[in-house]
Amino acid sequence: MDAIRNNKKLMAEIERIAEVAGYLWTKGWAERNGGNISVNITNLMDEEGKALPALAPTRQLNETVPFLGGNFFYVTGTGKRMRYVAQAPFENGSIIRIAPDGTSFDIIAEQPVGPTMEIHSHLMMHNYLRSIGRQTTVVLHTHPTDLIGLSHCKPYKDSTTLTRMLWSMIPEARIVVPKGIGLVPYAHPGSMELAYATIKQLEKYDMLLWEKHGVLAVGDDIIDCFDAIDTMSKSAQIYFNARWAGFEPEGMTHEQLEELVPVFNLPS
Repeated sequence: MDAIRNNKKLMAEIERIAEVAGYLWTKGWAERNGGNISVNITNLMDEEGKALPALAPTRQLNETVPFLGGNFFYVTGTGKRMRYVAQAPFENGSIIRIAPDGTSFDIIAEQPVGPTMEIHSHLMMHNYLRSIGRQTTVVLHTHPTDLIGLSHCKPYKDSTTLTRMLWSMIPEARIVVPKGIGLVPYAHPGSMELAYATIKQLEKYDMLLWEKHGVLAVGDDIIDCFDAIDTMSKSAQIYFNARWAGFEPEGMTHEQLEELVPVFNLPS
């Protein structure tokens, strides 16, 4: 569609989404159709694009998202593989338009690809963040092997303990993920239970570990969201590598971690 393809700013963002989808696949974090992405692209849409007709019947949302009324999102498709999103984002994802009253959405470009089964959860998260005044545009969910592994480990089924350990493996972990990582108890994928539990922690954390499932990151830039997950994944790898070598990693001391706070202007 010319209204989409001729919009250079929008296409640049779609290319960034495709770039990250490729990273998720090459990292081994996106087996089969694992993971999903939604990005608020409202500010990138021109008037011609906003007026595009629906390509499929209007879909009702499980919950109203009043703070997203009239907004537009690129969303990866249901059952689609990240490796194919990387190659062909419009054949494996779609642009949707939220109704003004926030009760439904239409698929408007480029093909009638149904959005991820977790679209309701994604939109609830976007809506919640807007409701507390945050203009967050990205929700990224993926399956990092090492971080999921930690969620099976009883000593780390606590956000404070988990964060402290991951921060202590490498200085960049606290610098890049200064709020730490929240832990959401297991609920089956795509469930409203998981969505509600996630929303409860989004005011405190920008990254959440879904127990025995995956990781969710929110932010203003999809590359930054990927980098945050990648950094915490590196910390988990350092921890596991030390354990495989037969010793408990020493980790950075409390004092060493606190030294980072004034240098990098981190929250204490």
